[in-house]
Amino acid sequence: MKKFIRDYLILALVSGTIIALDQWTKFIIRQNLAIGESWMPLEWLAPYARIVHWYNRGVAFGLFQNGGEWFAILAIVIAVGIIYYYPRVPAEDWTLRAAMGLQLGGAVGNLIDRLTVGHVTDFISVGTFPVFNIADSSITIGVVVLIFGVWLQERREKQAKTQPKAEDEHPSERVNFSEANE
Repeated sequence: MKKFIRDYLILALVSGTIIALDQWTKFIIRQNLAIGESWMPLEWLAPYARIVHWYNRGVAFGLFQNGGEWFAILAIVIAVGIIYYYPRVPAEDWTLRAAMGLQLGGAVGNLIDRLTVGHVTDFISVGTFPVFNIADSSITIGVVVLIFGVWLQERREKQAKTQPKAEDEHPSERVNFSEANE
């Protein structure tokens, strides 16, 4: 039981925090802004960033509208895959574990919207970039962390190949301390 808790604690904390923050912010937006209505307390920032109540029946960037059922199924498959695979990832591979937690939180956050309100609530608008939410950001950051982790792993492997191991040294290069001290 301790192993089970240890294996899933970080995943639950990371994804649970993302889900809670995502659902809380979406609730606030749905309660306070009508669809299409925007709010910006700092008017000088309005051309660059604003809060706007929008919804999305597709995926990121508004692609594939009206595919909500398929994306709900896909989110479930992804969540189950992450939950299954997570304990098999070595604890030392913190980047993959963090990426999985971020992606699980984002997938479940948007899945909750699809199942409860029939679409995903988006509200963060930056410049001309498509409107997004906390869950979308979490998924994107998870992908960036995953890429960073792959880069780190490749770098470690490359360094390990270029550094000679003790057994790879030529026998004449080894120092026998017992002989050297005599």
